[in-house]
Amino acid sequence: MKDKRVVFMGTPEFSIPVLEMLIKETNVVLVVTQKDAKVGRKQELRMSPIKELAVENNIEVFTPDKIKEDYNRILAVKPDIIITCAYGQIIPKILLETPKYKAINVHASLLPKLRGGSPLHKCLIDGYSETGVTIMYMAEGMDDGDIIKQKSIKILDSDNVGSIHDKLSIIGRDLLLEVLPSIFNQTNDRIKQDESEVTFAYNIKREEEKLDFNKTAREVFNQIRGMYPYPVSYMTLNQEEIKVCESRIGESTKGEIGTITNLYNDGIGIKCSDKEIIITRLKPSGKKEMSAKDYLNGKKNVNLIGVKVC
Repeated sequence: MKDKRVVFMGTPEFSIPVLEMLIKETNVVLVVTQKDAKVGRKQELRMSPIKELAVENNIEVFTPDKIKEDYNRILAVKPDIIITCAYGQIIPKILLETPKYKAINVHASLLPKLRGGSPLHKCLIDGYSETGVTIMYMAEGMDDGDIIKQKSIKILDSDNVGSIHDKLSIIGRDLLLEVLPSIFNQTNDRIKQDESEVTFAYNIKREEEKLDFNKTAREVFNQIRGMYPYPVSYMTLNQEEIKVCESRIGESTKGEIGTITNLYNDGIGIKCSDKEIIITRLKPSGKKEMSAKDYLNGKKNVNLIGVKVC
């Protein structure tokens, strides 16, 4: 496959294993990624993880503002195939159709479930029992192209966005490597997506990060792990915004919804619509992440039982 000219398009850390594999197994002639972004309190410009990897390997990098309007550099390198993985922009039709082997995408869900930009989060938030990776042909619609191959994994209660991210990034790399020979031989499968099974994973909005204790304890538990370690859900306690990192589901059904009902050795019990969610790790405003036990040790003289949380 070293004779195949590949343009890779991706941006976050999730894409790194895929690009590393392509550099080793193919001829990556161009990497397309998002522009350097300002990060941190000092708002310093930082390259995307994919740009850093490309620069380290002396591969040309292209960072268009709008790929729909600025794509001629990609056509100029005459790619045999375009491979995308979490790039972050909609790819124009001309790029999908010009390469000999077209454009394929590594998507972090079992399509047609969870089309969109946040499948890692939504598979947890929405309570899915499994997720996986889909290698697919790209089409003009959002993640609606033909499926080449999929691989699934079970979602465990111990999983969060971080663990799902790490598992699927490796699965995506390995699955792509497995199917590339058949794509280049043009013997691969092309399976139409079942439109009746479509669900969406739109990008997380700020208002979705706030915990709603009117939901069931399982739903709140799923939201917490579906937003950790980023962007991290939050609650407000005594007018202080507290980020919630980890939790477990309790058994108590007593108390008023949205109030602290019990204090445990490992956490803070808050009543949901059915039973309680027990917050075990959190991050108070302006402080480092800590265990709930350490947080409570600093609140020994404060009576939290019955306090309303929102």
